[in-house]
Amino acid sequence: MNAKIFLYIAYGVLIGLLAAAVIWLAAAPPRGEPVALLPTPTPGNITVYVSGAVQTPGVYSLPAGSRIEDAVLAAGGFALGAEQDRINLASLLEDGQQVDVPGVVSSSHVNAGRVNINTASVEELDALPSIGPTTAQAIVDYRLQNGNFTAIEDIKNVPGIGPATYEQIKDYITVGQ
Repeated sequence: MNAKIFLYIAYGVLIGLLAAAVIWLAAAPPRGEPVALLPTPTPGNITVYVSGAVQTPGVYSLPAGSRIEDAVLAAGGFALGAEQDRINLASLLEDGQQVDVPGVVSSSHVNAGRVNINTASVEELDALPSIGPTTAQAIVDYRLQNGNFTAIEDIKNVPGIGPATYEQIKDYITVGQ
């Protein structure tokens, strides 16, 4: 019986020591610096200058990680005569970068970077800003029915081309020499 009592006393002391250790750990002040969890930083915007053979050259703000293709699209896409194969559209942009889209004048209907509205095809007219295939065809049809345009302002007589569209294309068109 003495051994049983001794065993119970040993278990009691052991449980008491464990309880004291748990209380001591719980009541002890925290050590070290607290860990602050910060949100993951989101990339900001970058600013690039798009020039050359694009519809609307200018300075554009794009999300970080954008590519040259994004900058060209922000500038309204390629202009007539853009040499798309001479620029790597997949290149990543950097803040402050200039993207210069090269252009070439190779068509007999283009004079000093302008489309001759008296001789241009539907495809060439379609490449003008704000002119789609339907309006381009309307320009050709008007020209066939009424003769050549005598001034670039005459293009406003074509159905579908109002003052706003004229303002967007006037710097890109000519009636010849």
